[in-house]
Amino acid sequence: MVSPPAGAVWKFIEQGDLPGKETKMDEQTLARIGRMEKALDRSAAAVDALGRTLDEMEALREDAAALFRYYGSEDWFSDRELTLPPGTKAGVLSEDAVYDTLQALRDEAFRMLGLATEILRDWI
Repeated sequence: MVSPPAGAVWKFIEQGDLPGKETKMDEQTLARIGRMEKALDRSAAAVDALGRTLDEMEALREDAAALFRYYGSEDWFSDRELTLPPGTKAGVLSEDAVYDTLQALRDEAFRMLGLATEILRDWI
């Protein structure tokens, strides 16, 4: 079967002459189509947002790896001994901020892996 050109199905729907058997549209059918259209819109928006987030995470990869190497290193321990100028942001020198961020990254990575597995196995 040859696929229609991109946008062809949408053109039929917009013009109201979708190929196929002509039938009257009842309220239940119209409601179902409306629900599925909303599902399509939400899915498309979520996939787009996910793509942007994954792009951001890929760009962050080197920074996150550097942070992981720094945390607990000799430099990190030395830097913690310094007296910093007032107002200097230095959450990276606390144990909890870095650990919590790296743990959250790990947790979200497992969450992404689980969701990706479910999508590939069950949805597509």
